Amino acid sequence: MIFVFAIYLIGINILTFLIYGVDKWKAQRDNWRIPEDTLIWLAVAGGSVGALLGMNLFRHKTKHRKFFLGIPAILLVQLGLLYFLI
Repeated sequence: MIFVFAIYLIGINILTFLIYGVDKWKAQRDNWRIPEDTLIWLAVAGGSVGALLGMNLFRHKTKHRKFFLGIPAILLVQLGLLYFLI
């Protein structure tokens, strides 16, 4: 069970990181964008590390309060839940 959970977390974080990169790429080209709610929900679904890495590496959504404060808060809640479960 732990192995499956670890694989899930790795996958969702890679996916989230890539989605943040794609959204930044689309923003630079003035194309259709990925909704902000989707970006937030990917973090909530376990991709908060990927979201933080994507935000910082791609310099994307770093000035939006919802992301600047929200993504680290989501990560802290997730780490607290993980600590509680272990």
